[in-house]
Amino acid sequence: MLTAILFFVLTVATIVTIVWSGSRIITPEENPLAERLSELQSAGLVRASSEDRRRRKNRGFLNNFVNFVSSLPGGEDWIKGNEKRLRIAGYRGDRVIGIYTLIAASFLVFCLAVMLFLQRNNPISNAFGGLVAAGIIGFVVPQFVLGRLAKRYRQQLQEALPDTVDLLGIVLGTGLALDQAMLRVSEEMQYIYPALANEFYTVVMQVRAGQERAKAFSSMVRRTGIDDIKALSAMIIQSERFGTSLSQALKVYADALRTRRRLRAEEAVGKAGIKMLFPIVLFILPVLFVITLVPGMINVLHDMKSLGR
Repeated sequence: MLTAILFFVLTVATIVTIVWSGSRIITPEENPLAERLSELQSAGLVRASSEDRRRRKNRGFLNNFVNFVSSLPGGEDWIKGNEKRLRIAGYRGDRVIGIYTLIAASFLVFCLAVMLFLQRNNPISNAFGGLVAAGIIGFVVPQFVLGRLAKRYRQQLQEALPDTVDLLGIVLGTGLALDQAMLRVSEEMQYIYPALANEFYTVVMQVRAGQERAKAFSSMVRRTGIDDIKALSAMIIQSERFGTSLSQALKVYADALRTRRRLRAEEAVGKAGIKMLFPIVLFILPVLFVITLVPGMINVLHDMKSLGR
């Protein structure tokens, strides 16, 4: 009875923790102006407000939890690696790594609690093997989910890049400056390609906050990790440095990006036949054999039984 109550309490606590952490992690994470104000505050140029102090106080538990995990053997490398993967997946901010660490730890505890509940009547040797398996599952599943989120975010950026670059070249051709053009493109693409629109908006806000444009674009390349965005950033920086026309270059580059997107689509279509082969062999063909052969076999057995009589 006590084991069942403990299992129920751990299950409810894990679900509540994961739901709360998920609601916190999907909120807007990156605010370049706030980062710039934070730098000024650390330099003593701007006095911290009561709201900033309250936010830092609210992040105290997450920071302490992250520090505790990083103090464990291999914990610091785990924190750094997941922080990088979270940035690539589009989740950024001071509290994101803390929330993800809390979710991963809660899921690990949940898996161990479920295994303990299932192995409560088994010997210790069998229970130990189950706990090891549950620990591996609890450690691997959050990593797998984060990898899928990062891959999906990069695919969204990759698919949005040709149309966004083409629109940026058109807006630049009207005579607007680069920052104004990127801001206008991010506003227009917000409801179509929100991921890339937010990246462009972040670059503009970083430049307005006083950061150099080259560093802002380099930061976007590090966040996304996409070669096409790296080439776009290099093109914009070189065009600004040497004073060449950027709108025409962006149009040519947009055509090249569309060609790459079409080739990726053709490649996906070519792989679809091979990927469908395994479900067909494992699931569809056995059902067809059963539907086709079983009625005939039943009739044959019925006829043989009639002849035997």
